[in-house]
Amino acid sequence: MFIRETTAIDHHTYRFARKAEAEGMVVIDDPVSILRCTNKVFLADLLKNNKVPTPKTLILSKDQKDAVEQVANELGFPVVIKIPDGAFSRGVAKAKDEKELKAGLKELFKQSALVLAQEYFYTDYDWRIGVLGGRAIYACKYLMVKGHWQIYQHGGASVQSGGFETMPTYEVPRNVIQAALNSTRLIGNGLYGVDIKQAGNRVAVIEVNDNPSIDSGVEDKFLGGELYTLVMQEFLSRMEENRRR
Repeated sequence: MFIRETTAIDHHTYRFARKAEAEGMVVIDDPVSILRCTNKVFLADLLKNNKVPTPKTLILSKDQKDAVEQVANELGFPVVIKIPDGAFSRGVAKAKDEKELKAGLKELFKQSALVLAQEYFYTDYDWRIGVLGGRAIYACKYLMVKGHWQIYQHGGASVQSGGFETMPTYEVPRNVIQAALNSTRLIGNGLYGVDIKQAGNRVAVIEVNDNPSIDSGVEDKFLGGELYTLVMQEFLSRMEENRRR
C-alpha cells in the first residue's frame, strides 16, 4: 500500500494504513510514521531531545497566561506560530510584535489546545530532502513566493506557490543531507520529505513530512523514471523480506 494523500490521525488514510499493516501488507506511509510526523509538538520534542538542529521552539498551551511574555523574552520578534497538525502552510502565521502575536494566538487556539512558537529564520528557499529506507533519494529547493515569507501563500480560493530547483543529492551540502538522515532515523524507515533551512553553516530542520510530494516535473526532474524505480524496488525488497520470515 502506497498512500499518496495528505495524512492525518483522525482520517481514513491512518485507518487504511493500520488495517493494511495488520493484514501483513507492506505499507508506505506506515501508521507509526503518520503518528510521529503529523504532530508537530511531538516532532519538535523528538528532534530537540536527540540534538537534531531546529529553530528555537516553544510549546504554548491555551490556558497559559504568560505565553506572549514568554515568546517575547525567549524568541523575540518576528516570530512564527503554528498549530501541531497544519499542512501546506495552513495554520501558520507570522507575528511582528506583541499585538499581532496576541491576535494570532487567539485564532490558532480556536483550532488547537497547543501552539508552537518558533524563531523566525528567513531564507530565500527551503531544502526538501526526500529520504526512503534511510537514504536520500532526491533534493529540491522550494523557493518562497515573491514578496512573501513562505513557499505557499493562501488568499481566498487561490493558492500561490514559489518556484523550485531540483538537483542531485550529491550537490547538496553534506550537513543538510546529514540533518535529514538524522531526523528521519528517529521516525522510521519509510518515505519522508525533510524541510530544512540553511544560512551559511547553520542548518535547521523545520519538519519531517511523512507523505512528501513526488510530482511529475518537480521532485523527479533530475532522476526522472529512476525515482519511481527506487520506490518500487523498496517495496519489492520489503515484500521479499516478508516472504522469508
